Amino acid sequence: MVIKHIGQRVALLIDVQNLYHSAKNLYGARVNFGAILKLAVAQRSLIRAFAYVVRTKTGEERPFFDALIKLGIETRVRDLQEFYGGLKKADWDVGITIDAIRIAPSVDTIVLASGDGDFLQLVEYLKNQGKRVEVIAFGRSASSKLKEVADEFIDLEENPEKYLLKK
Repeated sequence: MVIKHIGQRVALLIDVQNLYHSAKNLYGARVNFGAILKLAVAQRSLIRAFAYVVRTKTGEERPFFDALIKLGIETRVRDLQEFYGGLKKADWDVGITIDAIRIAPSVDTIVLASGDGDFLQLVEYLKNQGKRVEVIAFGRSASSKLKEVADEFIDLEENPEKYLLKK
């Protein structure tokens, strides 16, 4: 068990697409972002919480965005890009990385809610800056390298009913 000091200043960065697709593919369920926020903060001092979300043309995700804001999570919104041939893309990796580097001087711990292996270099960089980096994700869909390099990997699959909402 890792000691999480009450005085630690924490930033939470949530890769919404990553957690959403993992929960949907593994459990056919939605993520309980309120429970993720509580798990990440762990009675420490929350400085900022960001959720990186994607807006579609239909706007059907608006109530979800509002729910995040009610929890005290700031939304970073990007429009879904649709390419010729039907390919859709909404990649937040660079945005998440920039925010993590930007907020790092103001916090002791950065909690990355994503299992995306693309964040490997970011985690290594933050640790080299003396930051504690915790990763929260679904173990089966998370990058094994990311799990290894993080100071702590918190597997949502150890208690899925706590972190999922049934449809």
